[in-house]
Amino acid sequence: MAGGAATVVAGDNPITTLLRQLHEVSQISAVGFNGKFKKDCIDLSRRVTLLANLVDELNDSNTLLSCSLDSCFSDLLVAFQSVKQLLLVANQVDNKIPTDVAVEKINFQFQCVTWKLEKALASFPYDQFDISEEVQEQVELVRAQLRRATERYGGPVKSNLLYRASSQPLDKEIDLLHSGNSGIGTLHIENIGNIDHEVRPKVRGIPRGSVPNGSACSQIVQESERIGNSSKLSEVGDPEISGEDDSPFKSHEDSKKFICPITPTEFLCPISLELMRDPVIVAATGQTYERSCIQQWIDGGHTTCPKTQQHLNNFTLTPNYALRNLISDWCAKNDIEEPTVYANGKIKKSDGSFRYVNGEIGAIEVIVRKLSSRSIEDCRAAVAEIRSLSKRSTDNRILIAEAGAIPVLVKLLTSEDRQIQENAVTAVLNLSIFDDNKRIIMLADAIPSIVQVLRAGSREARENAAATIFSLSLGDENKILIGASGAIPALIDLLQTGNTRGKKDAASALFNLCIYQGNKGRAVRAGIIPALLKMLTDSSSCMVDEALTILSVLASHQEAKAAIARASTIPVLIDLLRTGLPRSKENAAAILLSLCKRDSDNLASLCRLGAVIPLTELAKSGTERAKRKATSLLEHLRKSQQHSTRS
Repeated sequence: MAGGAATVVAGDNPITTLLRQLHEVSQISAVGFNGKFKKDCIDLSRRVTLLANLVDELNDSNTLLSCSLDSCFSDLLVAFQSVKQLLLVANQVDNKIPTDVAVEKINFQFQCVTWKLEKALASFPYDQFDISEEVQEQVELVRAQLRRATERYGGPVKSNLLYRASSQPLDKEIDLLHSGNSGIGTLHIENIGNIDHEVRPKVRGIPRGSVPNGSACSQIVQESERIGNSSKLSEVGDPEISGEDDSPFKSHEDSKKFICPITPTEFLCPISLELMRDPVIVAATGQTYERSCIQQWIDGGHTTCPKTQQHLNNFTLTPNYALRNLISDWCAKNDIEEPTVYANGKIKKSDGSFRYVNGEIGAIEVIVRKLSSRSIEDCRAAVAEIRSLSKRSTDNRILIAEAGAIPVLVKLLTSEDRQIQENAVTAVLNLSIFDDNKRIIMLADAIPSIVQVLRAGSREARENAAATIFSLSLGDENKILIGASGAIPALIDLLQTGNTRGKKDAASALFNLCIYQGNKGRAVRAGIIPALLKMLTDSSSCMVDEALTILSVLASHQEAKAAIARASTIPVLIDLLRTGLPRSKENAAAILLSLCKRDSDNLASLCRLGAVIPLTELAKSGTERAKRKATSLLEHLRKSQQHSTRS
């Protein structure tokens, strides 16, 4: 097959092979994706390219692979090659495929490859490879995305079934998919995970090249759901002893038991191509869209219908309750979680039962309409009421969003009336606590307006804008968009000039944004290092822990590492080893380890400045994490001194 799995030739460095696979995935992505699986290909390629920092850190290490580690390393190679092959195959699938079964088969391949990559990442021994905690956090974000994607493709499937389905090539699929062969309905699915069986022996022995408390963000953290740990790789059954047929599909009927059904086209928004949660009819053309998508289109100044290109002389949006009910029925029939917890005038409670809210949604819709009133007084009263309601309960947050308030509130963020602006940004903050609302807020293009409030709003508005950015940045993909929006310089300004609450909110948002590697350089260039150093050295500052937490995230980035060293931060960190609180000592040791690992100049500074004694004490009596970091630093110092003695 064209673009088939690359083999690992004798003598190849496995890191070089991984880098090559990443580069090839990036090249495939750069050309662009088309066809039936465009979105699937884009999502999968983006998740793989986010692992570049992991491969970079592996490349920086000099430890030899042992026999016990080569299996994990090989699994990662297999997964990367499977991704590349699937992207090549899926991108060639035409929208005009005559049968649903072929689409189901490719969907199942996406499930297999996504599952395989997540398992390879789950079983990788990061500590033994000396991977930084920051990169491990980034990998965990990717793993969380992969777990959710696996479930979306069809939910939990027996591990041994997925294992077998992801261990054979897909070479024979392409021609059949394009030819429209009548035998496609019984096509035997073969998988895209083929790899040279010589990989495992050849890689053996080859050298390897927390959120601040006391802020508005604390409530968000407490209310947000925690991502659960995935099952261990050891749960995968041995395909040789499972006793099942070699084919993952005994028949097409069997496949339906675990293949996610094809979503009817009429249930997808023509703009986002996602299952609609709040379908609305455009009065001028009769076309139906997801409310947040068409509202964003209209707010962008467009005067034509996206689907028909007809001129819009009426921008009224009417809820399409009939379609919403059809979507709800289809989800229930196919055992698919509905895109919203609200449907047919009732809210689904945590215990699975429903509560009828027809009266409440009606009252909220009346208030939401007043948000667009030409009367300043009516608008002020309405936005204040929405702020109050959104603070009280999760149900209110759901209903306010269902009533279409979010796009209107986003428009009010740029109001010249300070009271309206302040209440609007606080209402958006409250609404963002409910996870489903985060997507609506992002689709409403709220970030530029929130950043504007962060730069020039009242004191309270700026604080709540920072807390809103933190809340939205809990979404993995949002970190990238927010970082590119200009939010980081504005947050650093609040970190320096705000009151205690404002500084804590800014610190929380900056910490979360800087988990994404690309935002670390932005923060350094925006002047975050001098601001953090001032917080460490100011005797009246109550932000030492926050400053150290952010520095510990930044210290793994090369540009940040150089900036921290230039700012004479090492003496300050050593002083904190002596006099700081346990948490401060722990973070100081972690930062020093990142700065001094593989840096002889910084290691020499540690010796000169008398760090050995406090590090020795910390290795004996610190927290568990502090002991590990201090012990590792002392070992680096010992090796450095031995090297100097030999020289």
